[in-house]
Amino acid sequence: MWIDSHEIGDFQEEMFGEYIAPQARQSSIEFAFPNGMEVLMTGMMRAWQIAAEGSEHLTLARRPLPIPGKGEVLIRVGAVSLNYRDKLVLEGSLLPEIPSLPFIPASDMAGDVIGIGQDVSRFKIGDRVTSQFWTTWTDGPAPADLGRYGLGGPLPGVLAEYVVLREDSILLTASTLSNVEAATLPIAYLTAWFALMEGTPLQRGQTVIVQGTGGVSLAGLQIAQAAGARVILTTRGTAKRERAMALGAWRVIDTSQTPNWADCVLAATDGHGADLILEVIGGDNLSQSITAAADGGVIGIIGFLESRDSGVPLLPLMMKHIRLQGITVGHRRAFERLTHFIDTHTIKPIIDRIYEFDDAVNAFSHLDEGPFGKIVIKVRS
Repeated sequence: MWIDSHEIGDFQEEMFGEYIAPQARQSSIEFAFPNGMEVLMTGMMRAWQIAAEGSEHLTLARRPLPIPGKGEVLIRVGAVSLNYRDKLVLEGSLLPEIPSLPFIPASDMAGDVIGIGQDVSRFKIGDRVTSQFWTTWTDGPAPADLGRYGLGGPLPGVLAEYVVLREDSILLTASTLSNVEAATLPIAYLTAWFALMEGTPLQRGQTVIVQGTGGVSLAGLQIAQAAGARVILTTRGTAKRERAMALGAWRVIDTSQTPNWADCVLAATDGHGADLILEVIGGDNLSQSITAAADGGVIGIIGFLESRDSGVPLLPLMMKHIRLQGITVGHRRAFERLTHFIDTHTIKPIIDRIYEFDDAVNAFSHLDEGPFGKIVIKVRS
């Protein structure tokens, strides 16, 4: 069913005294909806937003249903997963400022296409799709202005019942995953994939270190295992150590018992060290990663849970020809390769807990509790 944008504006003004998308009145863009008027009769949706800086200001609000413009699609959100950056964005400690208020948080979403704007060629109504964090990075080197185009900050996020996204910033969902599972992929799994498999791909039999049991690290564990690598995981506490062993980690080092964990890595690998390390802690931990790295090894710098600053020991870095590689998620082509890999190897994302949409505040609070895997908010059953 095709509906002219002017008709939508007239309909909503009559029903609610406002427009769904004011710019739609100045165009002749058409939209296609299954059971069109059934969708439009509500005219509004629910979304989580903040009207002031700080996660304590997160509230559930009613907002106009968004309308897709040229090259855009309307998505009924099925699930959203959270990353720690989402909490940092809300608290104002990651970006210089939240661009515009009220602001909808979160970047990682999976859902169903229910509407399309003009000139959309990559998707059709009914397609299951997943969001791409960097909305303008399709392939190749990252654009110079990449930082301006991240979903969930600086761009508005996806923690809503419906979102409109450009067709070149989404991709088809992995066929073996549900929306809840697929929502975990855009940042955590793509970051791990980009560090392990893009550039110089991980080889069977190599040794990988993943640090902690957050989303990126456990994604790295699963991807590296599927690629035939041996995975050493560092964590704290008996419970997480046992869970990591149950997932098939080759070695698990409890850093609360063994602070100098790099020595354990060298002992386990007969002095060879790790060929690739996912560094998520930063600070002084980077020195240990350099010690644990093999000659010619690569350390993917992914996070800075401990500190954004680090005193890097330059001599071992030079003598071992170690490469430090900054990782900022990845581009859409890599995401498409990841999706194929997940389907081929039937990888099931590791989810710590699933929250209902109305319980999003507690989902954000859970980020501070050191989850084992991903936190997901189910938007629709």
